[in-house]
Amino acid sequence: MTARIYQPSKTAMSSGMAKTKAWVLEFTADEPRRIDPLMGWTSSKDTQAQVQLRFATKEEAIDYAEANGIDAVVTLPKKRSANVRPGGYGENFATSRRGAWTH
Repeated sequence: MTARIYQPSKTAMSSGMAKTKAWVLEFTADEPRRIDPLMGWTSSKDTQAQVQLRFATKEEAIDYAEANGIDAVVTLPKKRSANVRPGGYGENFATSRRGAWTH
């Protein structure tokens, strides 16, 4: 049984960083998904692919995998720096603004 340990990235639908702090242990599929000939749905008999375990730290996830005999691959996250402008959005409406405000 193999798994991967990673820290999820933020969703494309939100600018927030919710649910990105925890580390996830996710099992990889042992067999490929197949298309049901009657309905055309994608299905799999592998129920472990549905399991996601969350841990507070990377070390906890690695320790759990080692204790249960799971071969795990750790993927380190690519951190982004915050895109913060000096003054920010409020600078557009400052009373000390020198130029005319246009769109």
